[in-house]
Amino acid sequence: MPRRTWTMTDRTRFVVAAQARHDNMAELCRQYGVSRKTGYKWLARFEAEGPAGLVDRPPVPQRCPHALPAAVREALLALRAAHPTWGPKKLRARLPLAYPGLVAPAASTVGDLLQTAGLAVPRRRRRHVPPRTAPLAHAVEPNRVWCADFKGDFPLAGGARCSPLTITDACSRYLLRCQALLETSLAQVQPLFEATFREWGLPEVIRTDNGPPFASAGAGGLTRLSVWWVKLGVRPERIDPGQPAQNGRHERMHGTLKAEACQPRQRSLRAQQRRFDEFRRVFNEERPHEALGQRPPAALHVPSPRPFPDRLPELVYPEADAVRWVRPNGSLRWRNGEVYITQALAGEPVGLTQLGDRLWEVAFGPLVLGRFTEGSSRLTPPQPRPR
Repeated sequence: MPRRTWTMTDRTRFVVAAQARHDNMAELCRQYGVSRKTGYKWLARFEAEGPAGLVDRPPVPQRCPHALPAAVREALLALRAAHPTWGPKKLRARLPLAYPGLVAPAASTVGDLLQTAGLAVPRRRRRHVPPRTAPLAHAVEPNRVWCADFKGDFPLAGGARCSPLTITDACSRYLLRCQALLETSLAQVQPLFEATFREWGLPEVIRTDNGPPFASAGAGGLTRLSVWWVKLGVRPERIDPGQPAQNGRHERMHGTLKAEACQPRQRSLRAQQRRFDEFRRVFNEERPHEALGQRPPAALHVPSPRPFPDRLPELVYPEADAVRWVRPNGSLRWRNGEVYITQALAGEPVGLTQLGDRLWEVAFGPLVLGRFTEGSSRLTPPQPRPR
């Protein structure tokens, strides 16, 4: 039997009759073809609201099948409290690991929860540009490329300024070192690189910016630090000046480091280092990374198969036409004159290859430093390769 549609007039007549026959509601409901539950509902609404109470109302579900279970909601809020900078995707990926047995909702549902709880932080809109594939495209496996930099210095509560040295593996994003330093000198930095090499092995390339102690304005951009890297079989690679996006993976880590480990300011360098050590543990072992399929860096990173050597290897130039040692003043003797190379190579051998009549190319290990013509006193830098 098709369901009857009740008009306002029908309901009004029913209510008027019901008010006159309270002692026989069941009989009245049978006459009008409604259940007693519906009859009493109409009567109660009319007495409370008048005629407006008889208007159809939208159905209200008694339960929501998609509602977030209380246990999941509380677990997500607890994770957010422990990691205030993590967004919905990272919280969703971490939930089943931190709370086995709970089913993670969609990232959009986690985002709605954060929004409702007043924990969502709006992101600054960024101008979208075409993605750059070089020079990061070849970081396709761990230890192919490491990235190193100093996160901008900041004051400690005790008055000193802290300059963190950070080293990451570009492929796995593993934070190999995060060291609080008071200065950025070679004497402070080289022992930290040696300790990192001894712990994790040698990479093929180390990418840095153009500042000291990583690079200089001299031939090949070499410094005493990068000369040491070359002798270890590690090629230094520098981004273009003023282009930090070319080291974007490392810079993105710096943003997280600043948000999670640099505030509030610690009083001493030792206390700040404890914050960095805890940040490094969470970043490597717990924090999901979207580019890694929401896995933490420790899930991908492995030590390098190239161990730190007991003795520094000697550079050889089997294909060079001549080998000369750079003098303490940074120059080398050639024929009847001197050609200035760079002070960073004092005491080191360089290979010379003849390119033409009186034209020579100078290399230090695999790095071409430039060319000179017999009779000139300085190198001409090599032409930059297209990226």
